[in-house]
Amino acid sequence: MSSLVSRILVSVVGLPVVLGLVYLGDWWLVGLLAIASVIALHELFWMTRTLRPVVLAGYLGALACILGAALGELDWAVAGFMATLPLAFLLKGFGGTRQPTTISVGITVLGTGWVGLGLAHLLLLRDIEDDGRLAAFTVLLAVFAGDAAAYGAGRLLGRHKMAPTVSPRKTWEGFVAGSAVVIFVTWIALYETGFVDGWRSLVLGGVIALVAPLGDLFESAVKRDMDVKDSGRVLLGHGGVLDRIDAHLFAVVAAYYVIAAFGAN
Repeated sequence: MSSLVSRILVSVVGLPVVLGLVYLGDWWLVGLLAIASVIALHELFWMTRTLRPVVLAGYLGALACILGAALGELDWAVAGFMATLPLAFLLKGFGGTRQPTTISVGITVLGTGWVGLGLAHLLLLRDIEDDGRLAAFTVLLAVFAGDAAAYGAGRLLGRHKMAPTVSPRKTWEGFVAGSAVVIFVTWIALYETGFVDGWRSLVLGGVIALVAPLGDLFESAVKRDMDVKDSGRVLLGHGGVLDRIDAHLFAVVAAYYVIAAFGAN
């Protein structure tokens, strides 16, 4: 199955399901994020298996982040993440692997913060009073639309490599097209709302446009370090779950704090 056909198939089937569960919120969204975090961490730990991550500590830490966000908001989500460090150190001692503690525990904490705490911020974003649902929809759709625009523009017009040593297929032409779409989608969705209206929606769109590609490049750098092409095969030729949410993991975190800085809570 070609990459383009796989992208279309995954989008047609997966996007409505994700948006529907975000719309429902509550424990429906918690369940989705819990499943996504475990799968994405499994993919990361498989890629970095030579570093001997403390898998159980990573899973428990990520789930604690999401459960903390559901029950106690940001403070408890951070507490769940911080608990990963002593838990990973303790389980590393019991496991007795030969990999140095710094490396083994380090990759575990990295994965928990990147995936678990990142996905927890989608829940925090969704729970913003009054307009949280719209904010979550906006970030998810803006990143999706920007990624599609960058992919299309890169294939048709791409000439100048953006990060050839990390992700050879990414081009500056694709980045410009994707950024324009992200900013436009964010502005259209939010410019008349009471919490991120007018110029604030443009600022938010600009931030998302900058950090989403960084999330994609970060995962590409990890895959290059570990000499793998895709994080997994769960989504057919579209790669793994981590391949699909890498940009969102950066974007939802940035969006949450930008909106918080504008005074929403």
